[in-house]
This record gives sequence, structure tokens and C-alpha cells, in this order.
Amino acid sequence: MPAIDYVSIVSSLYRDRLALTIGTLVSAGVAIVAGVESGAWIHYLFSGLFLLLAIYRYQQSIAFEAVKLELEDAQTAEYWEFQALLSGSMAAVIFGAWCFISVVFVKTEFSILLSLTTSIAAMVGLVARNYGLDRLITLQLLLVGTPICLGLVIDGNIYHMFLAAMFTPVFYSFRALASDVRNVLLSAVRDRVEVSRLAGELDTALSTMSHGLVMLDENLVVLVANVQMKEMLWGEQDYSCVGKSLSSFIELAISTGVLTQLSGQRLASALGNVGQSKLILQFLDGRHCEVSINRRESQTVLVFQDITERMQAESRIKFMARYDPDTNLPNRAYFSEQISAKIRNLNGEGVEKDLAFLSLDIDDFKYINDTFGHPTGDRVLALVARRMRQALDSNVLVGRFGGDEFAAFFEHDVNQEELVRKIEGLFVSLSEPFELDGQGFSIRASAGLVVSDCQNSSLEELLKRSDLALYSAKVNHKGSLSVFNDEMYEAYQDKMQLKDALRDALTQGNLMLFYQPVVDIKSGKVVGCEALARWHHEELGIIPPYIFIPIAEEMGVISEITEWALNTATKECATWPSGVGVAVNISAWDFKGDNVQRMVYTALAESGLEAHRLEIEVTESVLVQELEVASTVLGEISCQGIGIALDDFGTGYSSLSYLHDLPFSKLKIDRSFTQNITTDPKVKKLMRNIATLGQDLNMMVTVEGVETQDQYDVVAEMGLINYVQGYIFGTPVPQSEIANLIYTLSGRAETGSVAELISKSTA
Repeated sequence: MPAIDYVSIVSSLYRDRLALTIGTLVSAGVAIVAGVESGAWIHYLFSGLFLLLAIYRYQQSIAFEAVKLELEDAQTAEYWEFQALLSGSMAAVIFGAWCFISVVFVKTEFSILLSLTTSIAAMVGLVARNYGLDRLITLQLLLVGTPICLGLVIDGNIYHMFLAAMFTPVFYSFRALASDVRNVLLSAVRDRVEVSRLAGELDTALSTMSHGLVMLDENLVVLVANVQMKEMLWGEQDYSCVGKSLSSFIELAISTGVLTQLSGQRLASALGNVGQSKLILQFLDGRHCEVSINRRESQTVLVFQDITERMQAESRIKFMARYDPDTNLPNRAYFSEQISAKIRNLNGEGVEKDLAFLSLDIDDFKYINDTFGHPTGDRVLALVARRMRQALDSNVLVGRFGGDEFAAFFEHDVNQEELVRKIEGLFVSLSEPFELDGQGFSIRASAGLVVSDCQNSSLEELLKRSDLALYSAKVNHKGSLSVFNDEMYEAYQDKMQLKDALRDALTQGNLMLFYQPVVDIKSGKVVGCEALARWHHEELGIIPPYIFIPIAEEMGVISEITEWALNTATKECATWPSGVGVAVNISAWDFKGDNVQRMVYTALAESGLEAHRLEIEVTESVLVQELEVASTVLGEISCQGIGIALDDFGTGYSSLSYLHDLPFSKLKIDRSFTQNITTDPKVKKLMRNIATLGQDLNMMVTVEGVETQDQYDVVAEMGLINYVQGYIFGTPVPQSEIANLIYTLSGRAETGSVAELISKSTA
């Protein structure tokens, strides 16, 4: 038996102290009456025993009550069970002996009647009081019933004997009745424990749950309210709202400054309909609370959940989705969404007005990022955003499109001349020097502006036209503003047509290679040729590289052209004399991936050309944009015996660190030096110094753009130049003519002087 059941049963034996005492005293009084009627002194003896028993049981009950028996203290309960068994047995012996003596010895009908009825009544009381312990009931029934039945049988009266026989089932029924009562008790005890447990768990759940909870009856009177609800609505726990109406605690929340009048009305109105509903209340202190309402006919449950953090998180997420974190300006998506909505509204209202869109780009921002790091670059962007907001009117929508691209949308009082003045003022503001971490900065920006009628505008058109104007500003003069005009759109259309045609040319193989000889200035022999890509357009004729190469870079197909040039040049070079090599240009875009080594090695493998006969030419733009990658790639290629030439030296940054850190085998002096070499002594000195630098670094030096005999003579006179290249030997020629040109130039060099070679080549 579980300890809690056992302790409960033992406790029931001592529960009704007063009734037990009174019953025993009544038995003592009945014994006195029997003694008076029969004149037998023995009844007075039993009266005294009943009196002593009453006193003993009363004291025993007081002692048990003082113990305060715990529900799980089975060991102590065993002691008190024994005490109850002892006192109960004593009572049973006294009642049984009294009946036996009355029947066998006293033999008066009245005394027999009194003793039997009192004992039977006591036995009923025993069942009602001691039902919890089967062994106590059984022992008491035996100690009372056995003497009674035995006395009736000894008396010999046939009716008494019949009565004795009838007592047996009665005593059995008493025992069965006690068992039933005991089961009822145990069931009640278990139910009480279970109810207590559930009540405790419910109380724990209500007190520890993070939400506030209120339960209302059918009249919207509060039945249950947990601490969290009280803290949420009133900021205190000791307020008792149980038994009060919903309207009263809403009024209290309003009066204490927690809820607004409107919020209170919304909450009260939400309870008007049966079913489930939700609403969000905003408290005066800035908190947000979601109220879940479950309304039934008899009861209503309200759950208050503090969703302040969730609302703040959603607000942050919404902000992050719509605004750029570095500048706090609308990002491209949200900026575009706002502009599209404004244009739709204006068009829907039939308003006729001009709109303007500005695309702004920070010049050379990549240099800031690469030199000072992205965190510094982000701070520069934040400063640009701040200055744009300060320089432009508050009704101008400013956004960041990504990278160093910003945009502004004008819809109020748009006047092109006035806008140009404002943007020029913006340029002045942006160019003001500033410091970050002790480093001084000065920003220049290029911008493109388009002004258009709102009825003929769309976001896509505004973006396209402002970008065209921005592109024009960057190409023509960085740090300036360009206003869109129709010529820009026509040029854009022409470029789009060229892109389509270039894509077809790549597919159909319409590109070709021309070759320009590189001549040894001492021997006059051709030592190599530079491969130059040419595109023959059916309508436009030959399109030079300076036009279609930038287009190919924009299209992302420049690497396809590079790979084609490498494969074609190496295969054609393999048919030339063994002493003649070929040079192929590699674009900066080619270094953005990992294809340069693969393209070079594949071209050599498929053509069978020796590695030393191939030369890779790179410009300083490659080193500025992709220095780290280029350093690794050029180092690997150089280790294979392939020559590396720095092309157009002197036109870019001309950083001497490039010459030291990278494996260049040749330095090519740009043609811009050659043009004035015969008339400008400074240019001649500068070329001499560059050539000396190249020689000191063990690099071969080539001069490009040699077109006249005078230029050639000045270059040759220096004695520092290894090779010359230029139109003095003829224009670049296709593969079908280069072999004959190589043979002709080299053959004449063997039979005549270099001067004669030149004069014959240019004749």
C-alpha cells in the first residue's frame, strides 16, 4: 500500500475524538442502568471499565494530534496503528465479555437487551470508525461477536441459538461494509492527492509561464489571474482582481497609465464575439502585447504575451531588408520600390510634372578599399551619404545602390539648371577634405542626371538613362556631371548592336589575328611578333581592339577572346622560323578567375610550341586591379620559361615595386614617348632613364610606336634599347602575310644595313 494511503487510513482512526469518547461514556451509562435493573454488581464493573477506556482513548487522540503525522511518514504511522489496534481490542473484549456475562450469568431480559443492543451499536461504530484497517475490524468483530454467540448458545434457549446463528452473516456484512468504506476512503484520498498535485502543477504553470493569463466567467468576471498578467497590466503583484469585472481592471490599467483609452476599448470590443481572436496592444511605455482571446459561452480565457522583443526584431529585420547598414540609406530594392510607387501615383492622378534621377559614383573608391581596408571604405561611404543628405533638400529621396553607387530622385519643382547648380554644390561638399584615423581623404565623384516628364517615365528608363550619363561623365572627365541627351542613347543603341554582332562574331569565328614584327635593333632580324586581335564587321569593316575589347570586357567574354588568341597565335607561330616568338596580351579580366594558367598551358600543348617562344604581355591596369592573383599566376608561368612583358610602361602608375616584385623579362616603353623623342629633350632623357632601369634589372627593353627614320635613329643612338616595334616596318598583317614579312625583313638584315632595311621596308 502506498505510504500516503496507509498514513491516511491510520489518521482516520483518530479523527473523531469527541464522538468516540461520548460513545464510550454512553456505554458506561447503559451498564449502570443494567446494573440498577438487574441488581447485579458486575454491570457496575463494566461501567467503570468503559469509563477508563474513554479516558485512555481521549488522551491517545490528543497525543496523536500533537505528533502532526506527515503523509509520507509510514514508520510513525505503524506505531499509531499498533496503539489503535491495542485500544480497539480492549474495547472489543469489554463489549464481548459484558454481553457474555449478561446472557450466561445475569440472565435478566433487560440486561441482555441492553448489553446486546449497545454492543451491536458499538460494532456499527467500529465499522464506521475503523474501516480503514481490515485486521483491526476483523479482530474487533471476533472479540465482540464470538463471546455474544457463545453466550447465546450456552444459554440453551432455542431462540437465542437462532439469534446467534443470525449474528454470523451480520458480522460478515459488517466486515464487507468496512471494506467498501475503506475503498471509498482510499479513492477519495487518491483523488484529493491527484487534485492537489494538479492544482500545484497548475499553480506552478501559472506562476512560471512567461505569458499573462486571465480566465473569466460567463459574466466576464475574473476567475483566475496569474502574477505575470498583474505585472504586465498594473506593474504590481499584490493587486487582487479575482471576482472583479473585466471592465474594472481595464479601467485600472488605463488609470495607472499602462493602456491608452483606445487600447482599452479595443480589448473590450474584442470580447464581444464568441470564438477565437487576436489583437496587438501598444502600451504607453512602448511595449507591445499580443492578446489571444478564446471566448466560449461559459468561460473566456485571455493570454497576454509580451512581444516587444519580437516587434523590435521584426522592425530591425524590416530595416535591414530595406536600408543599407553602412549608410542608413534605402537600399536598391527599397529605393526602387519607393520610386516606382511615386511614379505610379503621379501617373494615376494624371499629374504633368518633370522628374529627375541622379546616379552618382565615387571615383577610384576601389583604391580606398584596397589600400586602407573595407572598414575604412564603409566609413567613407557613410560620410558620403551624410554629405549627400545635407547638400540635397529634405524632400529628395537618396539611396545607396551598392558598392560606391548612390542615387537621388527629385520630384518637387524640378528645373534642370537649378538641379545642375545643386549637384555642383554637392560635388563641392563631397570634395571637402576629411580625416579618418589620422589619414587624410578627399573624395571626387562622377554623376549622371536625367530629367524627364513623369507621364513618359518609368524606373527602368530613368535608371538606364542616368547610367548612360554617368558612363559619359566617367569616360570624358571624371569628377564631373553629365546630363543625359539623345546622342547618349543613340551611342548606347550602337553599343548594344556591336555587342550582338560581337557575340555572333565569336560564335561564327569572324575574329582574326594580325601580327606586328618586333625587330632586334642591332641585327635587324625579326625576333618576334605581337598578336593583335582584329574584328572584320560586314558593314563597318575592320573594328580596332580599342573599340571592341572594352565591349568584350563588359559582356564578360574577354577570356573567350584571350583563349582564342592564345590558341591561334601559338599554332601559327609554330609554323614560323624557330628564332621567332609571339606575344599575346592578357586582360585584367582574365585574372579574375583561375583560367590563365590553363589557357596558356593548353595552347602550348596543343600547338607544340616551345615555351620560350611565347611571351605574355600585361599592362599596369592588371597589376592595379588584380595584383595578388597576377603575382601568383605570372610567377608560375615564368617558371615554365614563358616570357613576361610589362606593356605600355610609363602611361599608368609606373610603380617601381612592380618591376621588383614580379617576374618581368621585358619592359615595353609606350609609344607616347616615341612621338616626341626627336623634338623634346626631356622625353629623350626619360626614355634613356627607363631603358637604363630595365637594363639594370636584367630586362630586355622594347620601344613601341617607332614610325620614322629619325625616331629610329634616336632610339638606336642610345645603345640601351634591345628591340623596336612600329609602323616603320609596316602595318600589322594577317597570318597569310606575316611569314613572308619575317622572311623579307630577316633576309634583308643579313645582306644590308639596318638603315637600308628600313628604307626598303617603307618604300
